[in-house]
Order: sequence, then structure tokens, then C-alpha cells
Amino acid sequence: MKKLSILAVLAVSVFSFSLLPATALAAKPVAGGGAAPAPELVGYDVSYPQCGRKLPTDHYFGVVGVNNGLANGANPCLADQLVWASKAKPGSGQSKYQLYVNTANPGEVISQINTWPTTDYDLNGNRPNNPYQGGCNGSNSSACSWLYGWNRSIYTESVFKSAASSKGLNTNTATYLWWLDVETMNTWQSGSKEALMRNTAAIEGFGAYYQSKGARIGLYSTAVQWAEITGNTVSATSNLNTLPNWRPSGTSLANAKANCSVAPLTPGGFISLTQYVVKNLDHDHSCV
Repeated sequence: MKKLSILAVLAVSVFSFSLLPATALAAKPVAGGGAAPAPELVGYDVSYPQCGRKLPTDHYFGVVGVNNGLANGANPCLADQLVWASKAKPGSGQSKYQLYVNTANPGEVISQINTWPTTDYDLNGNRPNNPYQGGCNGSNSSACSWLYGWNRSIYTESVFKSAASSKGLNTNTATYLWWLDVETMNTWQSGSKEALMRNTAAIEGFGAYYQSKGARIGLYSTAVQWAEITGNTVSATSNLNTLPNWRPSGTSLANAKANCSVAPLTPGGFISLTQYVVKNLDHDHSCV
């Protein structure tokens, strides 16, 4: 997440977007006519890079990274950062606190990992409804890619629940919005359309688990990185369609506001959040 924010600084003209607060305060007249702009109901996103740092207290919502940059790792400061997010001020159209999770698909390097699924059964011992035919037998297939994403979400949910429970916070998965962080810095397959389709299957699996729990999901990426990872191979029946987007927007609020109108990553989607970096801290602007 942090690295993508830096990349976005180099490409603000391509990837920027913005969000207008859903609950704007009444504008006051200014000298010379017109009205003063509504105050910004700012949010922030934080994760392991902010461990040990003092966080702002003027936030109207907070987005907390559950992982440590990898789909099989945990943010060591998650519990404290969830407490910080829970203290957000009321008034924004956004959920008070939200979560983001790292995604990946290491199917081309199966021999180097121990988290690749080998059967149709998930980490909980259940057999989920995998939309890809053929089942998972441990090979580099779309079915195994989907189940890999599903299983990583089971793991990440357990990390979240443990952290939230330790602070007496709400542990109900369904009450949170879970952003799927899709970035090229993580491990993905490449080299063919079939490889990109397997990446799409993995992302679908990541999201499908949270949806099975009754939770909302959204997509965080840039248009270029999304195309590089998925090849825009999202089918008409994919669970990735119609989702809210959270889009990087460079280093200014103006860019973030302008980017509320960029094209969504998948059909029927919409821009819900935009992100801009100020003094090495991710700020977020609400478009809804």
C-alpha cells in the first residue's frame, strides 16, 4: 500500500481520483459572492509502516492494513491501529473504520511456498463452492488460484479477529468493508492470457471468502497495475464487478477530488475513495 502510494506520485495524471464527502456541511457565503468550500472530512490509511508513529486525531474514518505487505503475513501494530481507527469522528459518508488486505498469486513458484492448496478443501476443512471447473489438485490452475485467495482470506480474517478481540473491538467480519489491495509489488503470474486469468481467479477467491461472511469488498489499485495483473480478464459473472474502488491520486487533495470521476476497474464499479500522500502519510478523500 505504501509503495503504491509513492508510485502514484509519479503518475498522478493517469491514476488520480477523488471523492466528495457524503455529508457536507452547509457552505458559508464569502466576500465577493459565492460560497466557501465544504470542509474536508479527511480519512487516513495506516499499516505496518506506521508502527510506532503518532497518528493524526482529526480523522473521520480510518483504513487499516491487516497484513504486513504479504498475503501470508500480519501487521504487528494491527490491534493498536484498530483502536485508533475506532476513534474516528462522526459525519463522513464512509464507514468509520475499514480494512485492507494484500493479495497475490504465487502459482508459478509453487515449489517455493507452503500455502498453495492441494485439495478442494479449505483451511477450515470445508469445501467451498469454487466457480472454476476441474477442482484443485495442487497444480497451477484457476481452481487452485481461486482457492489460494480464499484460504489467504481465511488466514487474514483470523489475524484481524485476534487483534480486534484483544482490544474488545467488534470482531464481526460482516460489519467491515474489506479492500483487496492489488499491486504489482506482490507475487503474480505473467507471460500469457491464461496466467492473467489465474490472477483474476485468485483475486475473486480473496473477495469471495469475505462475501461468504456477508461482508462488503472493494478494489484498491491503479488502472495500469490492474491491467498488468489481470489483463482485464474479468468475466461478466465475476464477483469483482460492480465493486467500489479506492484509487491512488498523487500528492494533492485537488488530484484526489478530480479522480472521483475516473473509470472504475471493473464494469458497474464506482469510485468510493481516493488516496493522496502528504508528508509521507496517506490521506483519503471520500467520493460518496
